[in-house]
Amino acid sequence: MPELRLHATLDEIPAAAWDALHDRRNPFVEHAFLSGMEREGCLRPRWGWTPRHASLWRDGELVAAAPGYLKTNSHGEFVFDHAWANAYARFGREYFPKWLVGVPYSPVTGPRLLAREDADRRELLAAMAARATRDGLSSIHVNFHRAEEAAAFDGDWLAREDVQFHWRNRGWPDFDAFLAALQPKKRKNLRQERDKVRRAGYAFRTVHGDEATDDDLAAMHFFYCRTFGDYGNHPALTLDFFRHLARTMPRQLVLFLADREGEAVAGALCLRGGDTLYGRYWGSSEPVPAPGLHFETCYYQGIDYCLREGLQVFEPGAQGEHKVARGFLPVATHSHHWLADPEFSRAIGEWCAQERAGTASYRQSVLAHSPYRDADPPAAAAC
Repeated sequence: MPELRLHATLDEIPAAAWDALHDRRNPFVEHAFLSGMEREGCLRPRWGWTPRHASLWRDGELVAAAPGYLKTNSHGEFVFDHAWANAYARFGREYFPKWLVGVPYSPVTGPRLLAREDADRRELLAAMAARATRDGLSSIHVNFHRAEEAAAFDGDWLAREDVQFHWRNRGWPDFDAFLAALQPKKRKNLRQERDKVRRAGYAFRTVHGDEATDDDLAAMHFFYCRTFGDYGNHPALTLDFFRHLARTMPRQLVLFLADREGEAVAGALCLRGGDTLYGRYWGSSEPVPAPGLHFETCYYQGIDYCLREGLQVFEPGAQGEHKVARGFLPVATHSHHWLADPEFSRAIGEWCAQERAGTASYRQSVLAHSPYRDADPPAAAAC
């Protein structure tokens, strides 16, 4: 019989065994990334994050695992369930703590049920649901999983979908060729935005983790903290975590730094996967950044990098219809949710079905206003 084990730290699971369960094309589920968040002070119970990783063992071998956290709030998840928590409260029920399977602070699609076989994924989910029932947890949430992992969820799990905006490479040899594929007005606007940034005196550097100086990392961390502070949010990621990424994932960490008069004044932090660039954080030290600096740093530098490196997808983060005019199209993101209470599950299930229909309609309406001159291939709108 398989054995479910729970872990208060990822270091309880050998890195080699954990990473053998996925294809290593998504940096966010790498043992180095997730364990680094724990070691370098990015996850704290008082912020609502307590590691509770799940692993499934058979005959002493690790056959399935999931990055898990007990959550006492819904911050940093990007799959919004505040209305569910409020509904529980109205009926005098406790929604928190809940069990989240995902990557902290990262609305990035990737493997969540790490296993070689779907049967092991299903066994892992069944064991987790049994344990959640035994521990009196309200729910389990598997956020931003790959579409192909949906086969592991049975009828007790509720499916949700949302929309992000991703750029896909159609084989353009360079940025000019990409621009040529856009409608004339969109192409003109992008050129004007880039020209304004150049005329303002910014010069850009692309720096991988093994090329970054400590000053580069400190500058990027300052930009990240300033952006979060400007929006009244707490910057959970530490400078030591940035240093950890540069040291342990040296070619997967990618910084785009904007220099002005010899000093880094803005930057974007990305992670590189097998064929995908993932944009995560941006910021600037300038009180009022020049027009277009955000778009150049966060989007155009990333597109340029993908074209140079032959990457197929650029995921710049959650939300943002303004990305459509810059060549990013809507794709579906997926999550599944298990609720212990059958009555709540039925009611929320009806709501999820309506949400999925609305999301699909929205995605199609955005695709009808594609910025490209020709119709976008169906694969570009798939997840």
